[in-house]
Amino acid sequence: MASTTARAQPHALKRHITAESTPSTMANSPNESPNGSASNTSLSSLGSVDEVKNTKSNGVLLDTYGNEFKIPDFTIKDIRDAIPKHCFERSAARSLGYVARDLAVLATTFYLSYTYIRPEYVPSTAVRAALWAGYTIIQGLVGTGLWVLAHECGHQAFSPSKVLNDTVGWVCHSLLLVPYFSWKISHGKHHKATGHMERDMVFIPKTREVYATRVGKLIHEISELAEETPIVTFIHMLGQQIGGWQMYLFANVTGHTHHDRQSEGKGVGKQNGMFGGVNHFNPSSPLYEKRDEHLILLSDLGLAIVIAALTYVGKIHGFSSVLVWYIIPYFWVHHWLVMITFLQHTDPSLPHYDAETWTYARGAGATIDREFGFIGRTLFHGIIETHVLHHYISSIPFYNADEASEAIKKVMGSHYRSDVEGGSMGFIKSFWKSARMCQFVEPSEGAEGEGKGVLFFRNHNGLGVQPRKLDAKPVAGKRAKMEVGPESDNE
Repeated sequence: MASTTARAQPHALKRHITAESTPSTMANSPNESPNGSASNTSLSSLGSVDEVKNTKSNGVLLDTYGNEFKIPDFTIKDIRDAIPKHCFERSAARSLGYVARDLAVLATTFYLSYTYIRPEYVPSTAVRAALWAGYTIIQGLVGTGLWVLAHECGHQAFSPSKVLNDTVGWVCHSLLLVPYFSWKISHGKHHKATGHMERDMVFIPKTREVYATRVGKLIHEISELAEETPIVTFIHMLGQQIGGWQMYLFANVTGHTHHDRQSEGKGVGKQNGMFGGVNHFNPSSPLYEKRDEHLILLSDLGLAIVIAALTYVGKIHGFSSVLVWYIIPYFWVHHWLVMITFLQHTDPSLPHYDAETWTYARGAGATIDREFGFIGRTLFHGIIETHVLHHYISSIPFYNADEASEAIKKVMGSHYRSDVEGGSMGFIKSFWKSARMCQFVEPSEGAEGEGKGVLFFRNHNGLGVQPRKLDAKPVAGKRAKMEVGPESDNE
């Protein structure tokens, strides 16, 4: 079946839509998700089962390409019923086989490099440096695959056994200096609120108002800004790729800021940013409930063990060896992780929703599949190519995800999004395109009713649909606080 390709066409900036919505005729899936974490933040939770179907006019909603958008009206049950039952089956032996494969490649690459990239075998210093650079790249790619398998464990998609899932996940993520349970819980909340402007946990886009404060403009002046230079975009992207993952763990960067709503009161007075009290290492962080605090400590213990081991290796072989053997590959892993996550949730075709308009089914569909060739499908275990399905049913193992993805396209119709043009190079190019076109979100100019709660990416680089032109109405002389309204109001 043909997929929807979200891409900019010459001049018109349109994406080609070929999928058609058809009723589900496939066998029902299991009524219940596989057993997940005891915490209500576990990744196996699906949120609401049925959604109210849209019957009112929402006006004209346009994505950044200029394509008209209709608010989805299918339900989670429609999605689940379309997926063949066997796609939900998980094999511990098969999953462990992939873990063994990735660990074997990591170990073999290290052994061969350590043994043979030496002056007696490679006399040229420049060639040895190039070979060690290649080593770091390979280890980063395979290490990312191991990260994805631990991610499967967090979603209980690895095997039917929760104990095995969490044991393997804790070991594999700790080896990569990822706090397994801490990440698992916050990532589960991301899955429960994908596309929600107030509750999502990763890559929440800036609203027009917030973006204006960042560039020192009033919100009605955004459409008048000069184009952001490519070098500025590049510098921003570089900073995101080098330190984005660490800033997420330490300061909850790109996550929501409404921590005062934490039900147990742990978020009062806390905010994102360094030393703001919101991070993935402190049990008292508002990202977690009190019943989960022992799991945060267990995550920290895993990191402490690995850091101690690396320190010991450094004392024997020197810091420069640890830098090449582990630290540089570590940054490669998290470069790929940040890039993949950014491109899964940031694209000119994707909507976001305010609190009143969001539903689980709508938010889960605000994701996009891409294509990264051999690297994506073999080394990264398909996490790039089947992400839309993953947000609807995260407990389906990756090796069944292609078949399940094909099944749900019949339900989603034009709401299924993919950008596969150009294969691996297209994936790389989409990173630059999204960075240039997706700067902030706002409602469409012609939105009405519930449609005003659907936000699309806009930019001041002159790409795609332009930002709305707004009239400014200052309030009590305060520059930051303003009432705004469209110049041509449709209401």
